[in-house]
Amino acid sequence: MAEPRLVVVSNRIPTDAQPAGGLVVALHEALESRGGVWIGSSGNMVDTPGPLREISPEGSVYTRLAYDLTHDEHKGFYLGHANSVIWPLFHHRADLIDVSEESRRQYMGVNARVAEMIAEVLEPTDILWIHDYHFLPLANELRKRGVGNRIGYFLHIPFPNPSDIAALPDRKQLGAWISAYDLIGLQTQRDVSACLEWLRSDTDAEFTLRGRMKLDGRFFEVRSFPIGIDVDAFQKAADEADIRITDLPPDQKLVLGVDRLDYSKGLPNRFEAFGKYLGLRDRDGPRATMLQIAPPSREDVEAYRDIRAELESMAGSVNGEHAEIDWTPIRYLRKPLPRETLAGLYRRADLCLVTPLADGMNLVAKEYVAAQDGADPGVLILSHFAGAAEQLDGALMVNPYDTADMARVIDQALTMSLHERHARWLSMMQVIRETDIAWWTDSYLRALRSQPQMQVA
Repeated sequence: MAEPRLVVVSNRIPTDAQPAGGLVVALHEALESRGGVWIGSSGNMVDTPGPLREISPEGSVYTRLAYDLTHDEHKGFYLGHANSVIWPLFHHRADLIDVSEESRRQYMGVNARVAEMIAEVLEPTDILWIHDYHFLPLANELRKRGVGNRIGYFLHIPFPNPSDIAALPDRKQLGAWISAYDLIGLQTQRDVSACLEWLRSDTDAEFTLRGRMKLDGRFFEVRSFPIGIDVDAFQKAADEADIRITDLPPDQKLVLGVDRLDYSKGLPNRFEAFGKYLGLRDRDGPRATMLQIAPPSREDVEAYRDIRAELESMAGSVNGEHAEIDWTPIRYLRKPLPRETLAGLYRRADLCLVTPLADGMNLVAKEYVAAQDGADPGVLILSHFAGAAEQLDGALMVNPYDTADMARVIDQALTMSLHERHARWLSMMQVIRETDIAWWTDSYLRALRSQPQMQVA
């Protein structure tokens, strides 16, 4: 029997033949190996919405179907409800949410419009795999239109604590949204626990003996599927990279941070901790330079403008106190770098700081481990609040709110023996190889295919 066609839905669809970026690369590789259809926004903004159109590059083994958002939809659906309500709340920052009834109306309207377009191209045996917080209501909209296909959902960001959900304007609808999916995939066991606790305390969900749940007459399952990376590809990129990519002397330590500019990443805490480390370090020892790469995003949202200004001020303050004529302790880049350049920086870095205040997984942690030279690996410092902390026990774990302790751990990492660095790296490499990107897609889709077909009236 032929494998059912896979239909992937995400907020954005790649327009290049070889896309870049964690989620995009993962889905691209899943469809490259299986074929299927990928549906998402083109990234264009128009005055009047139109139908789906094919934008598949020549020679592509799968079909790409794109739609355009209107200017109002981009403002309300994307910048508004998705990124000014759901994103902060799911990252435990309910204090930053900006509730707007118009934005919520646009969010629901886009989900309804996308559901209508999907229903028109869907075949009865297709399996749908819907991604991330932009499309929480999408399966429910599809069920309203009589779609009975298996529909899976994967949330790439943390699942909120039950107490945070109380601040969600859509709280009463969330149960119906979740139960319309057959399989809810989350990054960590911590996320699964939070979801199950919310279902127990705030809904009428019934828990069956086989581990599935029933709500509003629908059966569904919640499981953890930690996303991985293409380990071999990253190792190859690092092997081929020019590690003389910086002008730092060979004996100067490089401390690296690679994050999208976002308040969830804990960047001000990181800058503060590095400043405290500089105050602690042995003045006769090797100098350390922290290179923070933080390309901006969503700069139309006020919270993102605020953190940009804060980081620029902090970097100037730390450098003003500790810099020498021939040494700048913090180098701060607000632009993205090519994958090849990042691979070289990962390989060159003695230490990588992955210290978010909340994060679904954080693939930078895994990319850094994969890019290391096994003969002389660097050290990973990892926040307890990163999803990767459940897997990478070879990292040095920190509380990103305790900047004094982070400073001490930075010093520990930069003075760690080769024997300990190698042992920690081997432990993490085994994990990221066993749970790579192929494992993630295969295990999730196998679990989704095993779900009973939903009956829709």
